[in-house]
Amino acid sequence: MAGSGGRGALSFRREKYIPRGGPNGGDGGDGGSVFLEADGATNTLGQFRYQSQFKAKDGERGQSKNCRGRNADDLVIRVPIGAVIYDKETGELIGELLEHEDRFMVAQGGFHGLGNARYKSSTNRAPRTTTPGSPGDERSLHLELKLLADVGLVGLPNAGKSTLISAVSQARPKVAAYPFTTLSPELGVVDVSIDEQFVMADIPGLIEGASEGVGLGHRFLKHVSRTRLLLHCVELSFDGFSEAVAAFKTIETELRAFDASLVEKPRWLVVTKADLLLEEERDAKVQELKEAIGWDGPCYLISSVAQQGLTQLCRGVVDFLAENKIS
Repeated sequence: MAGSGGRGALSFRREKYIPRGGPNGGDGGDGGSVFLEADGATNTLGQFRYQSQFKAKDGERGQSKNCRGRNADDLVIRVPIGAVIYDKETGELIGELLEHEDRFMVAQGGFHGLGNARYKSSTNRAPRTTTPGSPGDERSLHLELKLLADVGLVGLPNAGKSTLISAVSQARPKVAAYPFTTLSPELGVVDVSIDEQFVMADIPGLIEGASEGVGLGHRFLKHVSRTRLLLHCVELSFDGFSEAVAAFKTIETELRAFDASLVEKPRWLVVTKADLLLEEERDAKVQELKEAIGWDGPCYLISSVAQQGLTQLCRGVVDFLAENKIS
């Protein structure tokens, strides 16, 4: 809720030896507006679990002697970079904050009321008319957070995504031998050289029906839309060729069902857990997988545990991002 404008004053000048001093009621002050501001030091929307109502202060009333009331300070609510703002009643997208200190007004403060001095005229020497300040805007908002990352990892649970991001960055997601160990997106900064870095996001594992809310649901698929490159992680174990093909097609189907443009986004195939394959059969199995799924794009075979293929993958990502800079 924005603040309301202050009421204008009804006052007349009364001083000794100055008869009929005339009106001198001042205007009120403007009400405070409400802004959302992106803050790089804020990472979640968790604060709104504990406070969900905000109100800016009202403008002060006008005073005598033509003194105007004080304007109320604006109320600034800090949110994470990547916050998306919807009108809760209409569902309309009204704004998004993409950079540090981006600011968006969500409620306009009320305009000040007018004092009776404003209504003085040659025919109305002693006006007794004032106006109240206009009310401030009031609205309900729905906030979502879409992570801002250069690279997003997608794949079924236990496809090796968390191990990959922990191997190439300082991110430390939970890694265990059971599905859904990652319950919230993890961000990691990958340093390739002194002046070459990129941000990688580990998106929680998706399963069949995720686009309709199954499992961890589509609430994490929205993070994928903000990335510039997707790394589609597939585990190709010694005896799991058919499972790898099915896993790839499942994720591709869910991406298309959630947003058809996601399958058109640049996407690389990353075959994980290479250490589980016989060394002499690795190339042949990867080629067989590519033919089975009809893949003709970039493909990397890696082992995060054995630190194999990670340097080549990260170097390829840096080169891709440099060639496809955001305009």
